[in-house]
Amino acid sequence: MPRPYVLAETTWKLVSAAKFDVAILPWGATEAHNYHLPYGTDVYECDYFAAESARLASADGAHVVALPTIPFGVNTGQLDIPLCINMNPSTQAMVLRDVVSSLDQQGIHKLLILNGHGGNDFKQMIRELQPATRVFLCAVNWWQIVDGRGYFEDLGDHGGELETSVMLHCCPELVRPLGEAGDGKARRPKITAMREGWAWSPRKWTQVTDDTGIGNPKAATADKGARYASAVTSKLAELLKELARVHPSDLYS
Repeated sequence: MPRPYVLAETTWKLVSAAKFDVAILPWGATEAHNYHLPYGTDVYECDYFAAESARLASADGAHVVALPTIPFGVNTGQLDIPLCINMNPSTQAMVLRDVVSSLDQQGIHKLLILNGHGGNDFKQMIRELQPATRVFLCAVNWWQIVDGRGYFEDLGDHGGELETSVMLHCCPELVRPLGEAGDGKARRPKITAMREGWAWSPRKWTQVTDDTGIGNPKAATADKGARYASAVTSKLAELLKELARVHPSDLYS
């Protein structure tokens, strides 16, 4: 059955009669995720979290709509991996500007960017765009909403236990048997400051990992994914409800 809070599934008849206070823009990526998860993992996860949090918020009276997930992210470090599709940050900024401009003209003045890919970073885009629009902008990374350490043995960074468990919960038909997965072993930087985390540079993915994964997925289960996803969507729905209630000019007390 179509979900009226998911824009891709609803109709003009319903939209024209509705009022939306908050739009969610899920933003994923198209990239390899070890041997057992699909290239669209970040897209499927974003679809799930956006729709489920919108459902919960809508059930409590918030006027929320989930926009279609943008499937391409920043993958400059994976360009030597076939069909990892890169969208540069400058391109993302233009796409975001056009989406925001559309919402602004249509009277939807709050936008939550729901990020599902570690290579995406919307902070500087929002800093530049916010003064030029009436739309209030904010962003969250779904995997940072709830601390995964209470749910998983090996969080991993990419295609590991956390992501695999979430996919086993929301899209189990797309997950290959875990016996086919690589161990997600990652090589550590030789530069001390990068190992310690206070210096940064983009990772050349094929130099870091042999199977494109970072983190061992072997302990992943659908039950772990369900418990974690429930905690994430509950908190995300609360954020959506607060955004629906608050006026952008009255954010602080």
